[in-house]
Order: sequence, then C-alpha cells, then structure tokens
Amino acid sequence: MASTWNPDQYHRFQNERSRPFFDLLALVEPALGGSVIDLGCGTGELTKILHEKSEAATTIGLDSSETMLARAAEHSGRGLSFVQGDIDGFEGRFDIVFSNAAFQWLDGHEALIPVIASHVRQGGQLAFQVPANADHPSHLVAHAVAKEEPFATALGGYVREWPVLPPERYAEILDSLGFGELTVRLEVYGHTLKSSEGVVEWVKGTLLTDYQKRMPSEVYPHYLARYRERLLDEIGVKAPYFYAFKRVLARGRKIG
Repeated sequence: MASTWNPDQYHRFQNERSRPFFDLLALVEPALGGSVIDLGCGTGELTKILHEKSEAATTIGLDSSETMLARAAEHSGRGLSFVQGDIDGFEGRFDIVFSNAAFQWLDGHEALIPVIASHVRQGGQLAFQVPANADHPSHLVAHAVAKEEPFATALGGYVREWPVLPPERYAEILDSLGFGELTVRLEVYGHTLKSSEGVVEWVKGTLLTDYQKRMPSEVYPHYLARYRERLLDEIGVKAPYFYAFKRVLARGRKIG
C-alpha cells in the first residue's frame, strides 16, 4: 500500500503537534558526543532540534514514509542523517533512543517496548511519546464508520486496533527491563481549534490515513464525508472548539 502521509496536511497543526515533542525533549539529558536515533522522524525539523539539544555526534532520523523523508532531507548535515526503514526493524545501539508519536502505529507494545529498549546502550536513555486519545469521538467515530457499508467491504472488514497501553504499564515494563530515573505520565493537551471542523482536518493528517490507504481512492471521499457527518453530530458544531488530547510521555535510563 502506498504511503498516504501528507506533510502539508500534517503540518496544518504543527505548533500543536510540536508541544509534546518539546515536553518529552525536556526530560532527556544531553549525550555529549554520543549517538541518537529518532524513530518516526517525519519531516525532520524536530529531529534537527533533538540533534542540537542532545549535543550528539551523530543522530539518525528513521521513517518509513518517502514523502516525509523527502522533506526531511533539507535538514541533513553536521552529523544528522535520515534513512528509510521500519521502527520494528532498525539496527544498532544508541545513547538516546527517542520517538515522538510513532509507536502507536505498531501493534503489541508488551513485546515492542523490550525490543526497542534493547537498542539502548548501558547508561543510555529511552524516551517516547504516544497519543492516548483512542476514547475520544474523533477516533471512535472513525472506527464506527469503517464498520458501515460500503466501507466495511472496501476495507475487507479491517478496523484499526489501538495498541497504546496505560501509562502505569509502560512504567512497569521499563522497570522490569532495568530502566531507572523513570518519568511516565499522562498529559492532557488542550488545543483550541477554530471550529469543530478542525478536528476533521486534524485526524485527516493522522488516523484517517490508515483507512485511506486501505480503500479504493474513489471510496475514500465518501468515507470522509460520512465521518465528518457523524463526528459533527457527536461533538456539535462549535466555534471555537476545545480539543482535549491525551498523550503518554515516558523517559528512563538503562541502569540495570
């Protein structure tokens, strides 16, 4: 399936999407002269900030999307590089393994986090942030519409499962893997959008891409129209609209 990631659509809410990155980065201590990898780096401008703030000698930005990486290439240089690849298949060990809003695209976090953690050097840090908003109408309606016809047939019965764990479970997993200095928290980010329609535009840049890539191009506009109809019925037509978005932030150092 071709990538449906659209950098311009994703960046319509760039400031709002960047806030969790900076909160996560504030938890990470520099690794002077060390090595860093950013899993799910997207268009790379935040990876560049990670590279500079961490004072690393080398930082790799990894992403599976060609369209995102094409935009990221302009940030390469001075020890920062970008490669195409999958989060569950990268190699090497690093002083900082960092990921901002990417792990939610992979299933099985009970098994995934230990695999990711194995790439952290002794004394190194793991830091990640994942959306925890699966119980908001913006997400619930997307899955409900996917079960309607003709979309259910077009999707072959596919409905996205949400793999994100409760924050306390991430803390337990990291502790069991020998990570200390743990900070694991649930943060609610309040985004004041111009109107309820803004939620549609927000989700078009993220969750809905998963459904878009799985159905014929002529069907997706009808799915989107039905999603908009049901969502606005659920959340109301408001201007402005307060979009409360939960996220889990986690950071630890490998000490055991």
